Amino acid sequence: MARGSRKNRKDGKLRKAITPEPVQSAAHSVPALKSTIVRRIVGVSALVAVTTMGLLWLETSKAPFEPPAHTGLAFVGSESCAGCHEAETKLWRTSQHRHAMDHATDQTVRGDFNDRAFDYAGTRSRFFRKDKKFLVETDGTDGKLAVFEVKYTFGIDPLQQYLIEFPDGRVQALSIAWDTRPKEQGGQRWFHLYPDSAITSSNPLHWTKLNQNWNFMCAECHSTDVHKGYNSDRDMFATTFSEISVGCEACHGAGSRHVTWARGKPVARAADNGLLVRFDERTGITWSASAGTLTPARSAPAPALRKEVETCGRCHARRGQLSEDWIPGRPLSDTHRVSLLDRQRFHADGQMRDDEEIYNYAPFKQSKMFAKGVTCSDCHDPHSAALRAPGDGVCAQCHAPAKYESVAHRHHADVSPPPGCPSCHMPERRYMVVDRRHDHGFRVPRPDLSVQTGAPNACNDCHRDKPAAWAAHQIEGWYGPERRGHQIYARAFHAAWGEAADAQAQLAAIAESADVPGIVRASALAELPAPVLDLIRHGLSDSDPLVRLGALDRLEGVPADQLWPLASPQLGDPVRGVRIRAAELLAAMPPARQPAADRDRFMRAAAEFIAAQKLNADRPDSRTALGDFLRRQANPGAAEAEYRAALRLDPSFAAAAVNLSDLYRQLGRDSDGEKILREALSTSAQDASLHYALGLTLVRQKRSEEALDELRRATSLDPDQMRYAYVYAVGLNGMGRRDDALSVLNQGLRGHPNNLELLSAALSFSREKGDVAAALGYAERLTRLRPDDPRLANLIRELKR
Repeated sequence: MARGSRKNRKDGKLRKAITPEPVQSAAHSVPALKSTIVRRIVGVSALVAVTTMGLLWLETSKAPFEPPAHTGLAFVGSESCAGCHEAETKLWRTSQHRHAMDHATDQTVRGDFNDRAFDYAGTRSRFFRKDKKFLVETDGTDGKLAVFEVKYTFGIDPLQQYLIEFPDGRVQALSIAWDTRPKEQGGQRWFHLYPDSAITSSNPLHWTKLNQNWNFMCAECHSTDVHKGYNSDRDMFATTFSEISVGCEACHGAGSRHVTWARGKPVARAADNGLLVRFDERTGITWSASAGTLTPARSAPAPALRKEVETCGRCHARRGQLSEDWIPGRPLSDTHRVSLLDRQRFHADGQMRDDEEIYNYAPFKQSKMFAKGVTCSDCHDPHSAALRAPGDGVCAQCHAPAKYESVAHRHHADVSPPPGCPSCHMPERRYMVVDRRHDHGFRVPRPDLSVQTGAPNACNDCHRDKPAAWAAHQIEGWYGPERRGHQIYARAFHAAWGEAADAQAQLAAIAESADVPGIVRASALAELPAPVLDLIRHGLSDSDPLVRLGALDRLEGVPADQLWPLASPQLGDPVRGVRIRAAELLAAMPPARQPAADRDRFMRAAAEFIAAQKLNADRPDSRTALGDFLRRQANPGAAEAEYRAALRLDPSFAAAAVNLSDLYRQLGRDSDGEKILREALSTSAQDASLHYALGLTLVRQKRSEEALDELRRATSLDPDQMRYAYVYAVGLNGMGRRDDALSVLNQGLRGHPNNLELLSAALSFSREKGDVAAALGYAERLTRLRPDDPRLANLIRELKR
């Protein structure tokens, strides 16, 4: 047994915690969502004495790892279920869940380890066997060739990855994977998961780095009853699981009470059967078509809590883990922070971007299917995960073939075979090079939205030689000019991400519409250009925890005195994720100024926030989030320690360096801040945020020319970050280089014509220059964005005179 590990059960036997030698590529598990949002805090007042919450962190930071426990519950293993549930067990044994992870043996390894070589980025890797072990010679952490033993297989179809253990308990997944498809389909070969890049040991995506770490990235969803067991003092893992793959209890929860019930006397069995959740959403439910329309309807309304979707979402959502104390059937937000729709991961219409793995929780929750009460097991057998019928038969369970298989609906009479339902309504994308996955948003094809927003559409997936406008014209010819549908929010998000003048109004309309999916309303609230307090209050009382979280997100940056009355009721929210977010927002309010009735609730919610960051203390983003929290709590020493811990984990993690330098600014230690930023730049020279922060640090030190050079670099490296352009232009103007400043502003305005900061600066600099015509032009553009601003109206009259 490795140091610091604890015994646990695996496959019915006592097992050692996972321990030794070199993940998980962003392959089977794309980097999970940050458990909290890391932000740079600028202009905060000087830090003062240590507060009660700071002391709470100091007192608990050394506490040993203890797995969560439910009284009287234990994991018993899938074989304990097999005796009574033979049919379900037989289906499960054929599933990908059963093969999500396994020990590397002759029976489980699909790859060719017969001394096969693979070349990538200047490295020749070799796969071979020796002494019954599966070995790979490849580049290690230092970039040099070394031999590593494959201990575990990861997945089975259409690819298989291989996991390697390190002595400190880390388990990493090789980025070279085996294509398990038949040879005639292009399979039976080694391939790299980043074929168009050259990922070497210095790259954060290298297989030995944090972003390919199984313990954090993958374990929770590929095994059962996982406890990460990270020791932050020793920077070591003692990760355990009760079952190596995804077993019965991964979905149903710990089964000991149910087994006890099943073995009890008949009278005792008449009551509670000991299960943590009853997946009964489909019990007694039928679907029937409405007369004349053939539109299917559910025989009873869907329950408010969609237990199946929330349970499946634990692994089929883009999310970050807040707690290991997960209970099946509970809202996912109780133990995880679910990603809302943002411009980094989603298109404006809610489709996930091509470089993001399809986690179908978010797409499905946007769908009309979800809104009408369809659940996961309506389409998939829950034990084999196979479709309930071949081809379009799954859809035909509810949608009458007579209507939907007709030429009048499909309009592809000349195509043989005709496109099936998924071709148009579940567009397919490839991930990890060979893995084909269908979007579960069940959208109608909208090439018109592609024209307007750039989002992809199913029509042009096939007709790649035609523009989206051509496809939109075809659709209009078939179905008329009106495009009505369930998903009506693409224009609003496109407007927000493009800084359109009416973005606020469009997003507000989406956020307050009861007909819009909850995850979309939550995202609209979070994306509001400016907080609308009445709308946020309404969102905070919504029955959907995602909407409450979106409303809290939009309160970021609101002054503490205004924030407390709005956010403090959420400190007692029934969902842990909401409580945690509220505590994070309210951290800056000193205890003495907190209403007495709220102090205990804040302390409890703050302790939950801290526990969430400690759970993920192996991640620099969580250490940085905790540092931000402690800084808001006026505990600079503890905050500094967390930022430095984050940089030890990953010296290239820019947010930690930027926030630490800003802490030093508050403490009057700009020279220390400069040193931190330059150290970070030595490993991340192309990170714009580091150059920007260094520029501001140099400004404060009155080293103007050096500062301008750093601000110029930041603007050049990230031309879409208009804050960088604005500050750089202000700096140029302050140095008397007004024409250069206006050039920078106008260059930014070409891509962001409605940016208020750029327009305001351009107006000001033009007036200083005496260019009345240019100033008037900027003022008129501003008034279109802010029509009710009387100062602008007065200025325009003055300029016209």
